[in-house]
Amino acid sequence: MDLNVDAVAARNAAAVGSSASSISGAMALLFAVACGLAVANVYYAQPLLDTLADTFGIRHATVGIVITITQIGYGLGLLLVVPLGDLIDRRRLVVGQVALLGVALAPSAAVLLPAMAAVGVLAVVTQVLVAYAAIMAPPGERGRVVGIVTSGIIIGILLARAVSGTLSDLFGWRSVYLASAAATLIVSGLLWKALPRHARPAAHMPYLQLIRSVFTLCAEEPVLRICAVLAMLIFMAITMLLTPMVLPLTAPPFSLSHTQVGLFGLAGAAGAMGAARAGRQADRGHAQRTTGIGLSVMLVSWALIAMLPWSIWAMVVGVVTIDFGLQSVHVANQSLIYRVRPEAQSRLTAGYIIFYSIGSATGSIASTMVYAQGGWNGVCLAGAITSGLALAFWAVTRHLTPQDARSPR
Repeated sequence: MDLNVDAVAARNAAAVGSSASSISGAMALLFAVACGLAVANVYYAQPLLDTLADTFGIRHATVGIVITITQIGYGLGLLLVVPLGDLIDRRRLVVGQVALLGVALAPSAAVLLPAMAAVGVLAVVTQVLVAYAAIMAPPGERGRVVGIVTSGIIIGILLARAVSGTLSDLFGWRSVYLASAAATLIVSGLLWKALPRHARPAAHMPYLQLIRSVFTLCAEEPVLRICAVLAMLIFMAITMLLTPMVLPLTAPPFSLSHTQVGLFGLAGAAGAMGAARAGRQADRGHAQRTTGIGLSVMLVSWALIAMLPWSIWAMVVGVVTIDFGLQSVHVANQSLIYRVRPEAQSRLTAGYIIFYSIGSATGSIASTMVYAQGGWNGVCLAGAITSGLALAFWAVTRHLTPQDARSPR
């Protein structure tokens, strides 16, 4: 399979049709903005966990369930909604999800958790847009375009924490979701005008068969399986950092405000640069090397993150480097799986990101439990073990995925 991946990708790309053969810089930027706005809804709660725990009477040891339930909803949306991008007009699918995006103002925990699950389901618009951008881009520019759109996702995640913390301090935590709903309405209008009106779906099959084909692709494509497991491990590691981070930072001796904790996330802006660079390297045929470097950087970053009790600046550097490594691996993974079957890119995306969601959900709930028992050192040890497993898995399975080779042009 290693020798034939590019030939298969080229043949399948031709079958997709010329109607999706190009994407302008402005369109890629709009996709990036829309993705950033949509994915931010999943992460607004992270710097607010202590406030949500106090508001709804949730114990700090289990408040990570707020993030976990959102990721579960995200996983369901990936499986049940994203594959439709291969079956129906993507324009209707994307705009429909963005137009519906909103967050309920929950009066109790019993309402909050289902509302957060709904937020997760609707946030899968990000993955529909990534697959849409990939299929619109020429093969030789696919990594660059995916890198641009993914950069929007990263910036959205980072700004989510900063915006969430600031708005919460100024106007209360509920204002965060009201502001997001207003921004969503604006972007939905722009997407409605900008997206192609007659995008031809790549698949013709009943809905249930479409969903089953996601699992079929996982069984048939070792590249997808390997990249998906890597995604699960790296996103488990990053949520082990981000979910409980608010707890030591808002407690003595730091006693930071939500605004300051949110700004902490901006230290990871280098992750956006990592995504853009990884996309260019993948186009040049260096996806595997980029993955190995990114995983190594993630592992080393935990040594800096563990220094939080003694140096907050070491923690800042650790956040920068771990985000950089994560996004480098993420974009390199996507460039590899999109080579396999371009006519099934929405389903490939669903299969890949489902594992991402499993990792994020597991890391969220596990990290707050570990923090309650082992403190920050326990969190860092768990994160380092997870990152080490990801690096070892890549080293063992690297020969089963395509070797570095220039994408077809």
